[in-house]
Amino acid sequence: MPKLIHAADFHLDSAFGGLPPEKARERRRESRELIDRLVDLVQAEGAEVVLLAGDLFDGQRVYPETLERLKAALAAMACPVFIAPGNHDPFTPHSPYAAPGWPENVHIFRREAVEAVLLPDLDCVVCGAAFTSPRRTDPPLAGLDLPRDGRTYLLCLHGDVGNPGSEYAPILREHLASSGAHYAALGHVHQCSGLQQDGGTAWAYSGCPEGRGFDELGDKGVLAGTADPDGVYMTFVPLCRRRYRILEADVTDISPDEALAAVMPPTAAQDVCRIIFTGEAEASQINLPALESACRDRFYALELRDRTRPAQSLWARAEEDTLRGLFLRELRARYDAASDEAAREQIALAVRFGLAALDGRDLG
Repeated sequence: MPKLIHAADFHLDSAFGGLPPEKARERRRESRELIDRLVDLVQAEGAEVVLLAGDLFDGQRVYPETLERLKAALAAMACPVFIAPGNHDPFTPHSPYAAPGWPENVHIFRREAVEAVLLPDLDCVVCGAAFTSPRRTDPPLAGLDLPRDGRTYLLCLHGDVGNPGSEYAPILREHLASSGAHYAALGHVHQCSGLQQDGGTAWAYSGCPEGRGFDELGDKGVLAGTADPDGVYMTFVPLCRRRYRILEADVTDISPDEALAAVMPPTAAQDVCRIIFTGEAEASQINLPALESACRDRFYALELRDRTRPAQSLWARAEEDTLRGLFLRELRARYDAASDEAAREQIALAVRFGLAALDGRDLG
C-alpha cells in the first residue's frame, strides 16, 4: 500500500497581477517557499511516491532560481517523483522540463501517449502523460485498459474531467471507470474535489496549493494518503501560507468601520481580503478610498467594494424642485423598474456617484 502525496497547479512564477507590485514580488518569493513546505510534508508523511499533476510552472519562461530550487526540493524528497506537464507548462524541447540536471528520482512524462513506469519495490505502476502544447482536444485515457494483476496502478495526469469538448485533455468518466487504475491523481482544477469514484477507479483533483486570486478562496493544499487494489484513502492537507477571502459587511444601522470590524478574520494580517459592503446606506456613508486608507494596515492586502442599496430616507428629497430632486426622481423610477438585483446595484452606484458629484465629494 504505497504512501502517496498528490499535488498540482503550483503555477510557480505567477505574476500575481491583482496585488500591488511589492506584494506581487513577495508572493512570488513565497511561492518558491511552498516547494520547501511540500518537502517537509513528504518527509513527515514518509511518502513513497509523489505525484505532481502538471502546471508546476505558470508558463514556459521560468526564473533560474525557481527551477534550481524546485530541482533541489524534489531531490530532497528522496522517493520517486512523477511529473505530468500541463497546459501551462507543456513538455517541449524548450520547456524547463527539457533542461538538464533533474534529479535521478524524478520522472517527467514527455509524450501525449500514456506511459507506464514500474516501481518493483512497491509492487506499483505509475502511468502518466504530458501536454506537449497548450491545447489538447483528444481524450488521453481513450482505450487505456491496465492489467488486473494485483499490482497497484496509479495515474498522474493533467486534464478536464467530464467535459468532452474541453481543449485541455478531456477526461471522460467512462474512460476513468474502465482504465484499470486504482487512483488517478489529477491536475487542472484549482479546487480540491475530494475523493471521487468511477468504476474501480478513485480519482481526485488536489487543487492548487496556494491561491492566486479571488477565484481561489480559502484553504489550499495537497492530498496525502495510500492506494492499493483494496482501497484508496486520501486526506486534504492545507499547505498555503495565505488565503484569499471574500467577506460581506452589512452596514444597515451601523457604521462601515463597525461592519468591517465585525467580519475581519483573525488572520487578516496574513490574508488577501475583499470586503463587500452590503445593506442600506446613506449616499455619503460609504467612502471607499478613506475606508481603505484607514484599514489597509490591518490586512496583508485589502480590496473594498460597495454593493449597498440606497437608504429609504435618501429618496425623500426626490420631490424637491431642484436638480437633486430631478436626479433622484429619475433614478428612483429606474431603480423600482429594475429587472434584477444586479441592475439595482448599478443604479444604486449611479445614485451614489451622482450625489457625490452634486455635493463636490470624491468617492474614488
